[in-house]
Amino acid sequence: MGVLSSPIDVPTARDRLDRLRALTEAAGVSAVVVSPGSDLRYLIGIAGASFERLTALIVPADPALAPHFVVPKLEYAGLGHVPFADLGVEVRPWVDGENAHSLALAGLDPGPLAFSDTTTALHLFQLRDAGAVDQRPAWPIVRELRMRKTPAELAELRAAGAAIDRVHARVGEWLRPGRTEREVASDIAAAIVEEGHATAEFVIVGSGPNGSSPHHAVSDRVIERGDVIVVDIGGPLPSGYCSDSTRTYAAGPASQPDVPSAYSALLDSQQAAVDTVRPGVTCQDIDRAARHVLVEAGLGEHFIHRTGHGIGLDVHEEPYIVEGNDLPLEVGMTFSIEPCIVFPGRWGARIEDIVVVTDTGVERLNHRLRDLTVL
Repeated sequence: MGVLSSPIDVPTARDRLDRLRALTEAAGVSAVVVSPGSDLRYLIGIAGASFERLTALIVPADPALAPHFVVPKLEYAGLGHVPFADLGVEVRPWVDGENAHSLALAGLDPGPLAFSDTTTALHLFQLRDAGAVDQRPAWPIVRELRMRKTPAELAELRAAGAAIDRVHARVGEWLRPGRTEREVASDIAAAIVEEGHATAEFVIVGSGPNGSSPHHAVSDRVIERGDVIVVDIGGPLPSGYCSDSTRTYAAGPASQPDVPSAYSALLDSQQAAVDTVRPGVTCQDIDRAARHVLVEAGLGEHFIHRTGHGIGLDVHEEPYIVEGNDLPLEVGMTFSIEPCIVFPGRWGARIEDIVVVTDTGVERLNHRLRDLTVL
């Protein structure tokens, strides 16, 4: 199930639980069921994943009903440091052979229940059999808590951005012709931890034609002189807040003749999107700003994914910067801006920064050079 990976601030957690209860009531559901995952970590500081034994925090809409935490007794033994009483959370331990799903629902008002994204089908079906027939997604409720970062959360994201910038500053130590993508990625992963992350969650080193696959990861391809190389890296700090930054490098002068003009358009695209960020602008407006520049440059068909995604305790979370998302930006929303250009079988490039919406516009959380870096 998981353990508390960092101390929880009790007033902050209580405020989050109170706001979740109010949002749950406003949504017309009787309770929100939060399974292990980033939502649970956000609310009460417990990190981990869901297994076959039910662990869940249940937050009722009725203010007369306290939140309760259903947990296997064998897991509860390792959670003595969690201040459940101070958080106002009732603990309901259970042992194998008991009906944990009925225990989770006991005492709740009848009505629909909303479930966090990480609730597995295994538990959804068993909760349905225990009486939770009307099941709804919790993300429209929980995102209202998590999308707008507090000053403390922004401080963690700034620290994550600075840490991953330090890694990009060192890429020249490892990225050179004659080495494989896998060898370079191994060195980068070690540096991500050295520079302050808890772990390297992902390392993409896409050289030459592999750079035209945005989620390529790594291979045993040997980097050649003249290759354009996409390096997309990130991971969580010990606090759980994540970094994510992409820069594009070249192993000597690029061998593809269209690289200079296309990369210049990509730089302009990313800058146009950043310049558009301010309160009240919609998520799709940011996507359109980035895409417009590349369309005008004749490269629209080579931009094949959304412009960005929110970031926090998850690398990918709300809000998503994509056509069709008319959500207005608000102060404290934090997300990536990462237009790409891909030329299948030849080369690709991406520039990615994390930004935060401020009262006056935008703040970048990544500050490394965005030009094509020739090593």
